[in-house]
Amino acid sequence: MELLEGLLTRRSVRRYSDRPVSRETIEDVLRHAMYAPSAKNTRPWHFLPTQDRRILDGIMAAHPFSRMLTYAQWAVIVYGDSQAADTPEYLPVDCAAATQNLLLAAHGHGLGAVWLGIYPRQERMDALRRLVPIPDNITPFAVVSIGYPGRDYNEQPDRFEPEKIHWDNQW
Repeated sequence: MELLEGLLTRRSVRRYSDRPVSRETIEDVLRHAMYAPSAKNTRPWHFLPTQDRRILDGIMAAHPFSRMLTYAQWAVIVYGDSQAADTPEYLPVDCAAATQNLLLAAHGHGLGAVWLGIYPRQERMDALRRLVPIPDNITPFAVVSIGYPGRDYNEQPDRFEPEKIHWDNQW
């Protein structure tokens, strides 16, 4: 898929088919996620790809908008590592860039995906910490559900809003 077309056609996909997604495909998606920019190139992210029904059910119990995990082939939990981040205040920004790369890479593979926000909701971060024990320096940031789309997502809404562009500070 051509890059600019991919940027315009990516959608948040919440309906999945039962077609399996290979571990190799998920690994390639994660390879692309790791090429995101980060502050001082510290790459302070970690990823937990899972098909474990206990974990998926636990995420659904903790996150009110995660029902699509019932049918997703995979979920990827994105974490930030405060010890790896030279500038910890940029940790959420770094993880957001990696999550966006992950979404675009999934789309490039013909997969559907949706970003489920965890950070900065303390109750969601705590629930994920209880679900998957992690060191104190690791922060749950997001969950991305992944699977082959269960319906056609070819529509391309016009989201270009020229009134939000302020050339040369012209408000």
